[in-house]
Amino acid sequence: MTKVTILGANGQIARLVEQHFINHADVQMNLFARDTDRLPSDIQNAMNTEIIEGDVNHYHAVFEAIAESDMVYANLGGQFTPMVRNIVKAMNEANVTRLIYVTGLGLYHEVPDPFGTWLEQSVGHAVMEDTRTAAQLIENNLAIDYTIIRAAYMSNNDMIDYELTNGDEPFKGTTISRASIANLIEEIILHPNEHKNESLGISQPGTDGDTPIYK
Repeated sequence: MTKVTILGANGQIARLVEQHFINHADVQMNLFARDTDRLPSDIQNAMNTEIIEGDVNHYHAVFEAIAESDMVYANLGGQFTPMVRNIVKAMNEANVTRLIYVTGLGLYHEVPDPFGTWLEQSVGHAVMEDTRTAAQLIENNLAIDYTIIRAAYMSNNDMIDYELTNGDEPFKGTTISRASIANLIEEIILHPNEHKNESLGISQPGTDGDTPIYK
């Protein structure tokens, strides 16, 4: 059985992953969120979930949540660098090595123009640099086997259709469904040796454009 701690368990993608694994025989979920009352009752009451209320900005709360886990899946919002520092430190202290980390595109200036320029201007320099710094903290930590998922602009389209690009390749497309991202995460949780130490761009094929193209 794989024991995975989900940081940011109330996130939309995280909830899709949680619904997929409700009462799954091979996956135990520690669900960490600032307001656990917001979690749906079927998730809270599932046989394979443990509910933990806390804030990723508080190191000791993160450490206690991930101790004895096999894997951490982080799906967060806010200022990323302080949270990632806590995650990396806690994983090292707890000897937890496997991490799935969801973030946005553009970490390596890998998004072709004109969409790349639009992205930088739309998101803003400060946010982009925070995102990049957080990812570098993960990539530079030799004790962590990470998968960074660089997601295009997200939709709630109920469709699983995606292509992946590596960090040294030009990013393809502009949008992706949350269902597709969740599917990739689910596959990695079930097969943790896949995509180790990879930074994966994920987008829906055929969505290339100057700005996000929703299909």
